[in-house]
Amino acid sequence: MLTEELRNEAEPIIEAIYNDTFIQGLIHGNIDAAAVIHYLRADSLYLEEFANLYAMLIAKSDSKDTVKFLLSQMEFLLEGESEAHAVLAQAVDMPYEDIIRDGAWYPSADHYIKHMYFNAFSRENIAFTLSAMAPCPYVYRRIAEKAMARHTFEAGHPYRGWFEFYARDMDDTLDVMLTIIDNEAERMPAEDMKQLRRNFIESVEHERRFFNMAATKERWMEVDVHA
Repeated sequence: MLTEELRNEAEPIIEAIYNDTFIQGLIHGNIDAAAVIHYLRADSLYLEEFANLYAMLIAKSDSKDTVKFLLSQMEFLLEGESEAHAVLAQAVDMPYEDIIRDGAWYPSADHYIKHMYFNAFSRENIAFTLSAMAPCPYVYRRIAEKAMARHTFEAGHPYRGWFEFYARDMDDTLDVMLTIIDNEAERMPAEDMKQLRRNFIESVEHERRFFNMAATKERWMEVDVHA
C-alpha cells in the first residue's frame, strides 16, 4: 500500500523531530515556557484552519461515510483536541484562552497551512488534500508512541498528559485518512501518485519546522507588520 511506503519513508524525519529541542524539552519537562506559549498561539490557529479544510473536503466527497468522517473530525478539532492544549497551558501556568488570544501566523506555520490549502483549491480528488493533512496526526501519534515506549513518565510529570492524549486518540482518524488515500491511489496514474508522495513527505517536514518554530520562537522579521 502507498501509505505504508510513505510511513516508512517518513520515519527518519519523525525520529529527527523526536530528538529535536521541542519534543525533548517536553519529555524531560524542562522546555522553555515561552516556547510552549509560542506553539499554542500558532497551533490554535492551525487547528481552526485544519477544521476549515475538512469542511472544504465535504463538498468534494460523494460518499456518505466520508462525509460523516469529515464532520466528526471537525467536531474533534473544535472540541476534543483542546484537551492536549489544556495540558500545555496548565504546565506553563497560564489560562489557555489568555494564551491563544494573541495567536499569530509565524512563517513556518503559514507555509504549512498554505501547502494544504493549495491542494484543497487546486485538486478535486480529496486524496491530494488528505495526503497533505494525514502527516499531522501521524507524526503526533508516532512521537507519542516513541516517548511512551522510551520513557517512564512520573504521575506528576507536567507533559505526560500531552503524550498520552496523542498516543491514544489518533488511530481512528489515521485509519480512515490512510484508507481513503490508498483506495484513491490505486486508480491514479503514476504522476498523481508521485504528487501524493510529495505532499505527504513535505508535510512531515513541515511538522518538524512547526515544532522548531516554537522552540526558536520564530517571528516574522517585520514584527510590526506581521505579528
